[in-house]
Amino acid sequence: MNEKEQILNIYTDGACKGNPGLGGWGAILQYGSNIKEIKGFSKDTTNNIMELTAVIKALESLNRKCDIIITTDSNYVKNGITDWINNWKKNGWKTAKKQPVKNKELWIKLDKLSSKHDIKWKWIKGHSGHPENERADELANEAIISRA
Repeated sequence: MNEKEQILNIYTDGACKGNPGLGGWGAILQYGSNIKEIKGFSKDTTNNIMELTAVIKALESLNRKCDIIITTDSNYVKNGITDWINNWKKNGWKTAKKQPVKNKELWIKLDKLSSKHDIKWKWIKGHSGHPENERADELANEAIISRA
């Protein structure tokens, strides 16, 4: 396997019908020529929770340390885990406006899972024709349709 193939690429997306409402998440894990798709449903949730859940579920599916590139169309997820979380932890899980951090338990879980791997975070514009992002979106919406 060449160097590029030794990186696990994860593509994630979340969807919500109503916010809050019925939600779904989807993730694609690609390692070399191996591709695994996962998805899930939640009855009463928000889009941000589904975006976070997609990444968490993808990382939970791993059984060893990996070099990973996670591609998300959620600035909330990317900025939260790469930037905002440092101040949240310093400030006792309070925002800059001294409000409790929303979805704190998910952020704690994502932080713990992320620390087990070498991760590069990449943001892309949603619904811009990126094939894996479009497929992750389809998976999230399939989860809603099949479980709703």
